[in-house]
Amino acid sequence: MEKWEYFTAPLLIHNTKMILDTFGEDGWELVTVLPGQNSEQLVAYFKRKKEQ
Repeated sequence: MEKWEYFTAPLLIHNTKMILDTFGEDGWELVTVLPGQNSEQLVAYFKRKKEQ
């Protein structure tokens, strides 16, 4: 059975692509993006297979 690890990170609207590219290069897959505490903030949820 595959095991997963999860990570959340704030996304800055003016720098979204760079942030997502950086996590993608580290093997993280974007699951969803949800609103943060204010209208300027988004929160990204990532997952990747856990190394055994």
